[in-house]
Amino acid sequence: MARRDASTALLAQVPLFSACSKKELQTLAKRAEERTVAAGTVLVREGAAGDAFYVIVSGQAEVDRSGNVVATIGPGTFFGDLALLDKAPRNATVTAKTDMELIVLGQREFSQMIDDSSAFARNLLVGLAHRLREMDAQTRR
Repeated sequence: MARRDASTALLAQVPLFSACSKKELQTLAKRAEERTVAAGTVLVREGAAGDAFYVIVSGQAEVDRSGNVVATIGPGTFFGDLALLDKAPRNATVTAKTDMELIVLGQREFSQMIDDSSAFARNLLVGLAHRLREMDAQTRR
């Protein structure tokens, strides 16, 4: 139970889910998979179709674009959120730098939630609007 509460808290920090209720976040956490991966594991590959979203619980990963490491990410960081909405090609490769624990939410499980709840779908749209406004504000600086 404590592990599920921790997953819910991490999902609450994701901008896409910012307008979701606690109950919706708990449902997302239940549908997500907890996964442990070894250092060196490629989590997503640049150019491949996206089909899952990841939140790092522990460990570190490197983000590589066009053969250049552009970031090192760790606990609380998430990636692949837009893959929940479409299967567009990934814009980076993410590789486990250390052993890692992850929360992984597949596109199928996420889509089922949207189909089951119009309120959840509306809350996602609000979260997307917030994210777009934040990105717009950053580009104006």
